[in-house]
Amino acid sequence: MSCSRRRRLIRRAFSLVEIMIVIVIIGLLAGVVTINVRSYLTKARQSTARVEIATIVQALNTFYATCGRYPTNEEGLDVLSKPTDKNPEPLLEGKPTDPWGRPYQYVCPGASVPFEVICLGADGREGGEGADADISSARLKE
Repeated sequence: MSCSRRRRLIRRAFSLVEIMIVIVIIGLLAGVVTINVRSYLTKARQSTARVEIATIVQALNTFYATCGRYPTNEEGLDVLSKPTDKNPEPLLEGKPTDPWGRPYQYVCPGASVPFEVICLGADGREGGEGADADISSARLKE
């Protein structure tokens, strides 16, 4: 047997350097994918918050139509998830929470509207930009 043929028969595994190169390449690809997907997840959460706020607004308008008033700040959005004499079925299922797991803020009266439903964004604080921006029922169409 020749020497080169023996080497081909003996070598049946990858070397440590080859394995490390593959791991580094996989890590780089995972990092690129994570960075690109993160912005889509943020936009999806913001869109979900807008849809949920629109649903809450619809429930508040139904409450107004049946009770002749909007819930007080003390009642908050909790009153929408409880049956009443005029609404035997709750207007919302459970207490509404935003996509980041925090309860929506309810203010009655709002700044320029009868009420306002607010999601405080990713940071959970007033104000902010990008993912941290507040989403309000008063500015849903923006």
